[in-house]
Amino acid sequence: MARDFQHTAVESKWQDRWDDENVYHVEDAEVDPTYVLAMFPYTSGNLHMGHVRNYTITDAYSRFRRMQGDDVLHPIGWDSFGLPAENAAEERDTNPRDWTLDCIDTMREGMRDLGFGYDWEREITTCDPDYYRWNQWLFRRFHEEDLVERRAADVNWCPSCETVLADEQVEGDDELCWRCDTPVETRELDQWFLKTTEYADELLDGIDDLDGWPASVREMQRNWIGRQEGATVEFDVEDHGPVEVFTTRLDTIHGATFFALAPEHPVAQSIAEDDDAVADYIDAVDPDADTDEKTGVDTGLTATNPATGEQIPVYVADFVLADVGTGALMAVPGHDERDHEFAVKKDLPIKQVVAPEDGDDVDVSEAAYGEDGVLVNSDGYDGMSSAAAREALEADIESASHETNYRLRDWGISRQRYWGTPIPVVYCDDCGPVLVPDDDLPVELPEFVNTTGNPLDAADEWKQTTCPECGGDARRETDTMDTFVDSSWYFLRYTDPHNTDMPFDPERANAWMPVDQYVGGIEHAVMHLLYSRFVTRALEDMGYVDEPEPFENLVTQGMVRLDGSKMSKSKGNVVSPERIVEEYGADTARLFMMSAAQPERDFDWSASGVESAREFLDTVYRLVTERPTETGESDPDVDEYVAREVDAAVATATDEYEDLTFNNALSEARGLASLLVRYQSDATPDRDTLERGLSALVRLLAPVAPHVAEELWAELGHDGFVAEAAWPEPERDVSDHDLERALVENTREDVRHICDVADIDDPAAVEIVVAPEWMHTALDLARDADGNVMGAVMGDEDLQQHGDAAASYARDLQESAEALPDVLAPEEEYEVLERAAWLVEDEFDADVSIERAEDAPDDVASKARPGRPAIQVHEE
Repeated sequence: MARDFQHTAVESKWQDRWDDENVYHVEDAEVDPTYVLAMFPYTSGNLHMGHVRNYTITDAYSRFRRMQGDDVLHPIGWDSFGLPAENAAEERDTNPRDWTLDCIDTMREGMRDLGFGYDWEREITTCDPDYYRWNQWLFRRFHEEDLVERRAADVNWCPSCETVLADEQVEGDDELCWRCDTPVETRELDQWFLKTTEYADELLDGIDDLDGWPASVREMQRNWIGRQEGATVEFDVEDHGPVEVFTTRLDTIHGATFFALAPEHPVAQSIAEDDDAVADYIDAVDPDADTDEKTGVDTGLTATNPATGEQIPVYVADFVLADVGTGALMAVPGHDERDHEFAVKKDLPIKQVVAPEDGDDVDVSEAAYGEDGVLVNSDGYDGMSSAAAREALEADIESASHETNYRLRDWGISRQRYWGTPIPVVYCDDCGPVLVPDDDLPVELPEFVNTTGNPLDAADEWKQTTCPECGGDARRETDTMDTFVDSSWYFLRYTDPHNTDMPFDPERANAWMPVDQYVGGIEHAVMHLLYSRFVTRALEDMGYVDEPEPFENLVTQGMVRLDGSKMSKSKGNVVSPERIVEEYGADTARLFMMSAAQPERDFDWSASGVESAREFLDTVYRLVTERPTETGESDPDVDEYVAREVDAAVATATDEYEDLTFNNALSEARGLASLLVRYQSDATPDRDTLERGLSALVRLLAPVAPHVAEELWAELGHDGFVAEAAWPEPERDVSDHDLERALVENTREDVRHICDVADIDDPAAVEIVVAPEWMHTALDLARDADGNVMGAVMGDEDLQQHGDAAASYARDLQESAEALPDVLAPEEEYEVLERAAWLVEDEFDADVSIERAEDAPDDVASKARPGRPAIQVHEE
């Protein structure tokens, strides 16, 4: 297909010039640049369409901010540690480092081909010892602050990946590995933890200040932290002593009719030693079973309710979770759905102890009543509200105490894999675990050991070392850090990437942080974002940063789909960015991506959409390169109409770019281009108006289609780069332009409708009559009438002079009183239509007249309304 410009030549030309002039570099001396950042990519080998979309969003926004005069920090780096690289290297009989670096070279070239304006001097690579030494340095700082702990713990173990997973890396009710979908097992291992729970309250309360984050992400983080206010209380279990439970509904304790233990609870394990039925049940329980059915076994023991002294049966049951609360619970089937289901199954008593405040009856034998209310059947607490009863019971029950519980667990960072940051610890028989001193960092990885199990454990020579404290023989820690450690602070390293004394200079970081605009996938809503918030808050407490939150504004971009499904190599439905860039050009790919939907929405890849984007760029290219050098005498009304549309497009597109709603901004650019095509071809354009319109159009496109914009900026005779040009600004007040546009578009649509209904193929003239001024007065009175429109309108002496016409219009206003339109003032309405008359003339090839009501025939003028002029179409 013939193209109006050769995208390959144009794009490589401007990419070279940007590089030569270092256009996107930000000097360290800048005081407060606008920090725009996309989550850095995992080094998988090739860019995919999700990458193109994600990185075009930040690139377009960065370019927009730069043209608005901001100094912009827009860096890129590589999330390059992790199990996928290790697996890929094993499959290809190579090592993870070579594989990863080859992937980076490929992806870097792909990003350059797409024209992303990064400050490449700030590029970081997490598998580089110059980067991961600071992971180890931070580990020491966290350890000094008592935020690091090594302990034996039940951990999530993926048998396929042969490594530990954090809770956040176990997905769904089926508890599958987040990387390979293998069912996760439980093992007890010695692990290193970062104490995220120390910051649970701060992390939760800080969510309220994240106004620039999507509500869905904030709610996901709230739910994951899972703070619950409640109480702990002890039930004395026969032969086993007091067992603590946590409950948020201490007000229901009088309704507890059985006691339940998780199979893993120590008391359940102890009971199993002497009870074969309990032991057999515990052995048979499958914690990974995909079933909603609740099972349990009666231990034959009882527990004493501390509020009533009543003896209730003790069960071991699979619906009690060892890692939720204390792993034991008081079961109140009258007021908990889960307990109710089990009680019905086991024919256990169901007792009501809370009633609705409004006095309604509920039948707890049929369904649990789970709301707060007023206590009943609760001895001396009857009549109390649930809230008051909880407080009273906490005070009255000797073993009860107020407790705040969390779903959040400490972050287990130990991984039994090779390709990650070595944990900087050695084990000495005399000194125990000892941290590697700062001067001995980084602890670098040895040569790749291709083995099953923990690869570093097989690196015998590397593993043997000396103790930093006593100088005796020691062995290195063979676990590596979770790769989310790499991404929990990388945004700080960008502010000072070449610092060899510390991970970043606090003064530099404090001048540039937080990130003003962060963009990435919703899949990171919990893990990456929560860990980054935790690390930043800890660093604030240590005095390294001033701001507790790393990201001020967040956009989570949607997926690029094909035929309704996420693009995936395994599904064979991948569209290659390289092929699209080669065939259509990078600007086309970027334009289609940003035009298809708002950033947070999913959208389907469309070949026709890509073709349309390219055709639009060709249209703009022709507009500029084929513009007339000489023009005749123009029509001032037409020139003013176009000039106002230019201003309106600039104002609207600016607001849309500010909000990152690129599709709306580009819609404005498309509309302006269409208008300029008509202005250039169907009218006699004013040279200055046309040049200004083209200049504005090119700059409106520059953030999204930067290569062709640079080419056309030069074609228009401008010096320098459009990337560094000033963003266009309106020269007129365009505050009423939405009303102006609506008036013009509605009028043109009404003319089309009349011609269609009347079957007029070749109109000779179109008469457009604006409403009289008294109707505008009546409309203003109706807006302030507070319901009594007829009275307000007909009570006006001046309007009374218009007799039946005023009364008829008042009735119309009364009927639509809830949705009265906003309209222009009568003279403005007339002037707007005068300026737009050429569009109607051009579309219908007919003479067009704009008339005031007093100058038009009564039978036509009587049909005019504010904002909706009367129209009469005359045939040949």
